[in-house]
Amino acid sequence: MFEIKQYTVENEQEWNAFIDKSKNGTFMLKRGYMDYHKARFEDCSLLFYLNGKLWAVLPANVANHTLFSHQGLTYGGLIMSDRCTAADVLIAFKEMNEWLRERDINKVVYKTIPHIYSTQASEEDLYALFRCNATLISRGISSCIDLQNPIKWRQNRRTALNKAMHEGLKVEKTKDIHAFWQILEHNLMEKHGIKPVHAVEEMEMLMSRCPDNINLYQAIDNQGMVLGGILMYDCGKVLHSQYISATEKGKKNGAIDAIMNEIMHQNSNTIANEAMYFDFGISTENGGQYLNESLIFQKEGFGGRGICYDTYEYTIS
Repeated sequence: MFEIKQYTVENEQEWNAFIDKSKNGTFMLKRGYMDYHKARFEDCSLLFYLNGKLWAVLPANVANHTLFSHQGLTYGGLIMSDRCTAADVLIAFKEMNEWLRERDINKVVYKTIPHIYSTQASEEDLYALFRCNATLISRGISSCIDLQNPIKWRQNRRTALNKAMHEGLKVEKTKDIHAFWQILEHNLMEKHGIKPVHAVEEMEMLMSRCPDNINLYQAIDNQGMVLGGILMYDCGKVLHSQYISATEKGKKNGAIDAIMNEIMHQNSNTIANEAMYFDFGISTENGGQYLNESLIFQKEGFGGRGICYDTYEYTIS
């Protein structure tokens, strides 16, 4: 029923155009974003054609006889057109499994897309996973703000915002990430002994490729010093904070609170036009077995409430 093809660079334009009109794709699933780390993964992204028309795509890579959707992405899964039906998705999974089996791939590890990122109901793949006897192997919990019906901030967050206003902190939207990156790298190394997932050069490249979707909001004191920032991905319906960090002075003076206030209440260019949710990202480690309670407490103080990032696994029988 379906014609399944493996992605090549000749499909880039077709792929990107499909993501734009799909019911559950975001700019992070377009090739300009995906392919910045293509040297790290053996790409095995798939295109599904029905009656000669592109019907769905699957961002994926392969390793150790396993198809992953995609290890370099926060979320993935089957990206569908609004023509996709539950019965058709079942057939697509069946025929994909046969296609993979013929290529000695015997396992699938599948990241789902949290429903807030979809413009229409898009969980036909979850039913197909059930029919494939897939097992939930990882669940991260993120904190999400409903921007159309926000929860009142906790008192400590409102107090911090008042502090930021008293100190005269200003919030600016910028493409210059170097000062913020120094803060981010210092904090991650000091607290966790790690570096950011992206090098600063990689992030600058991604910002140049996705200029409408990636921006830095930073808080500056009256001496012009950067005290903190939120690197934000604008996914249309969802604003996603990729990185959040502040200096010690910034923490004391409510730098992040000032930025969140700007994003949620002042920045009509992003909020009023189309965004419905603000997604802080997960606060879990080890596949969800460890919850960073202090981190999620901070996010919940802004009115964030739980949404899950799930990963499933099944063996191709």
